[in-house]
Amino acid sequence: MEPAASKFPVRSDQQANTSLSFVARKHAPELIPPATPTPRELKPLSDIDDQDGLRYPIPNIQFYRRNPDMGNKNPASVIKDALAKILVFYYPLAGRLKEGPGRKLMVDCSGQGVLFIEADADVTLEQFGKTLQPPFPCMAELLCDVPGFNGIVDSPLVQIQVTRLLCGGFILTSRMSHTMCDGVGAGQFITGLGEMAQGSLMPSILPVWQRDLLYARDPPQVTFPHPEYDDNKDNIIMNEMTQRSFYFGPAQMSALRRFVPDNLRSCSTFEVLTACLWRCRTIALQPDPEKDMHLMFFVNARTKFNPHIPIGYYGNCIVIPCVTSKVRDLCNKTLSHALELIIKAKSSVTEEYIRSTTDLMVIKGRPHFRTHSTFIVSNLTRAGFNKVNFGWGKPLFAGVPYDDKDLPGVYSLYMPSTNDNGETGITAIVGLPISAMDKFVKEINIMLE
Repeated sequence: MEPAASKFPVRSDQQANTSLSFVARKHAPELIPPATPTPRELKPLSDIDDQDGLRYPIPNIQFYRRNPDMGNKNPASVIKDALAKILVFYYPLAGRLKEGPGRKLMVDCSGQGVLFIEADADVTLEQFGKTLQPPFPCMAELLCDVPGFNGIVDSPLVQIQVTRLLCGGFILTSRMSHTMCDGVGAGQFITGLGEMAQGSLMPSILPVWQRDLLYARDPPQVTFPHPEYDDNKDNIIMNEMTQRSFYFGPAQMSALRRFVPDNLRSCSTFEVLTACLWRCRTIALQPDPEKDMHLMFFVNARTKFNPHIPIGYYGNCIVIPCVTSKVRDLCNKTLSHALELIIKAKSSVTEEYIRSTTDLMVIKGRPHFRTHSTFIVSNLTRAGFNKVNFGWGKPLFAGVPYDDKDLPGVYSLYMPSTNDNGETGITAIVGLPISAMDKFVKEINIMLE
């Protein structure tokens, strides 16, 4: 039998940083405005968009290999030209956020443009490893990060860097204001950017603004309990953190499903995986058995409305239901305990639940969602970043390069990926204190034996 610890291709942040080091030669940053004049107007965001917990940029990274069919074309020039063209359709993204009374955010469609950097690095794709998975080394070299341009208001809403590599491949990184779009919306924009880079005259999915669909009611009515927005009074800062990526392909998911009882066999891959990670993470952290542990996960609510939110809507159409369990129940009961809680929480997301969340934002002053004693999962497997083609083919890897540095150990991110054998699965990034990570890996491997 193979050693349990070898079941996963796992990399820690320290291993990644010591295995490869480089400096990117960055050109001067440019502001890229829309290619043609666009409307000058002030557009309020929705009451889901401007909540405190979404006031940060969504980072993304995409790796592309050399394509001989593209000849000597410069990917940075191709993408920069396409960026100006796609912004004609997504012109609010070329504007700047303003904050009004009651912390209400609105976008001034000023056409000032998005931030773009062209760069070169003396490394090859092969040096990043056979299997590309986060955390990646030298992210400060690869991300567009210009001092003075990182605020929420009066700053570029999109920042993109294209770094050419010695092998002829390139890396694209982006940072998009989460207040302007959720993962689906960001994926829609980047997909459209790829289409324009290949010569399309317009994106295949036209953007829909309509943020009024998610305005609070008048008067606002909170009709559901929302523990996901309870006060963060005992948030614990976890020091000496490490991150690892875990691959879950068909074999791993089949092993986990052995723990699913017959009455829950119809559960989704997301539900099984999340129940497993929540339980193993709790065991690894070894908290007080009588303590409450919380799990929250983002739910795409576009299809929960009647009629559905229009195709092309790129604003935040997400809610974050919260489930709670005693530590002793999570650790001592079977996986079905956590699984049943997750399934019930997902089924509770109705149009009225979403309306109640929207109204709560206005009543409570657009609060931050809870983070204390909480595990938060964001599923980006369907965002579409892994299919974006700028003319060089689909990316070797596409997803979030790391977890949220402001909330270390709180988030887990799911992204589509392929293992060394070419099998498609999910890569989950997990952050934990160094002292707990080995225990977490052990618990995961017990479930896979």
